[in-house]
Amino acid sequence: MSRSGRTWLTPSTHDRLTRELNLLSGSPPEEGADTGEFDYIQDKDARDARIARIQEILKNAVVGEAPPNDGVAEPGMVLTVRYEGDDEPETFLLGVRDRADSEGLTVYSPESPLGTALVGARQGETRSYQAPNGRTFQVTLVKAVPYGEHAA
Repeated sequence: MSRSGRTWLTPSTHDRLTRELNLLSGSPPEEGADTGEFDYIQDKDARDARIARIQEILKNAVVGEAPPNDGVAEPGMVLTVRYEGDDEPETFLLGVRDRADSEGLTVYSPESPLGTALVGARQGETRSYQAPNGRTFQVTLVKAVPYGEHAA
């Protein structure tokens, strides 16, 4: 989620989550039925948890609404970063990473250690974050552009 409590989604992620919610909320499919890209979750507790997660995401969703093109990292921005000691930059979407990438673009959640470190960063700013393995990394925001205005 962003600082405003809203969750930024691409239109395709919103559509995918809506289709999955419809599948999980309906009657179980007949054995052997094609459920498309989703697996029907047989375990009721796991299915209910997944339904609640999708409903929470969709309830707070901002779909495809472009953030301002001001070079500040926030959900809905495609970020190019350079890690300390690496020559090659990495480019990814800062947004919901819920079980899929977005049109082939790597997605990092704003709640991830990297996402949390970068939210609010300006182009050229270096931030540090601690990875789940305990290592601390330095990352510089090279570029931040709204999703849809980036060159894929």
